[in-house]
Amino acid sequence: QVQLVESGGGLVQAGNSLRLSCAASGRTVGSHAMGWFRQVSGKEREFVATISQSGGTTYYADSVKGRFAISRDNAKNTVYLHMNSLKPEDTAVYYCASGTWRLTTNPHEYDYWGQGTQVTVSS
Repeated sequence: QVQLVESGGGLVQAGNSLRLSCAASGRTVGSHAMGWFRQVSGKEREFVATISQSGGTTYYADSVKGRFAISRDNAKNTVYLHMNSLKPEDTAVYYCASGTWRLTTNPHEYDYWGQGTQVTVSS
């Protein structure tokens, strides 16, 4: 059974930083592209960042480019989302996902999802 468990969310003030972690079991992170998405209640899930299977390629949504960074530690079988210069509009539940070998912004190309971790950014 593949499981993805996010952690690291919480309440922070605008301008501060936060690091989210996604620990995987039942699947090797280094063998799959991984992604981060976020969702606000009542709205569609939004792409945030993705990293290729090799880890050599990353891609970000325009809204977070330059502020967020996705990375992977294959030894720990964990994917991270480093969030800097947080804004109130970053408030959402953040989900990590495991997909195929290539990075993608399409949530339908990911076959496993974590339960999500809440990130709240105050003004």
